[in-house]
Amino acid sequence: MRVALAEAQFAAAAGEVPVGAVVMRTDSGEILVRAQNHMRRDGDATAHAEVLALREAARVVGEARLGELTLVVTLEPCAMCAGAVVLSRIGGVVFGAWDDKAGMCGSVGDIVRHPRLNHRPMVQGGVLEAENRALLQQFFADRR
Repeated sequence: MRVALAEAQFAAAAGEVPVGAVVMRTDSGEILVRAQNHMRRDGDATAHAEVLALREAARVVGEARLGELTLVVTLEPCAMCAGAVVLSRIGGVVFGAWDDKAGMCGSVGDIVRHPRLNHRPMVQGGVLEAENRALLQQFFADRR
């Protein structure tokens, strides 16, 4: 999570909403991919850290199904990112701050563990929550 948090800090410095993500091997903890939001830079509403990380992880491992990997992200994934998590068949999701406005891993809804879907990854939320939340709050406070 600390590596993902560093990515979020890089995003904030670039004027992006500070969300960072890493994809790692579940068994060894080896980090394969680091990503951060690039929505402003790319002019792309889908350029969330999670989506970028999952895309790159699929390229790195040479396969779309990422069952042996874990996504670590600083903010609870939104509906789009939660859908990408399910479609990638990633083994697990670990996130920092809960998102009571758009979170879809337990806050507003729970797409990743919906009983009608064919894949439900392990989910753990609230890891380094205070640090992740503080970075987001400071970012938005600076813009008001």
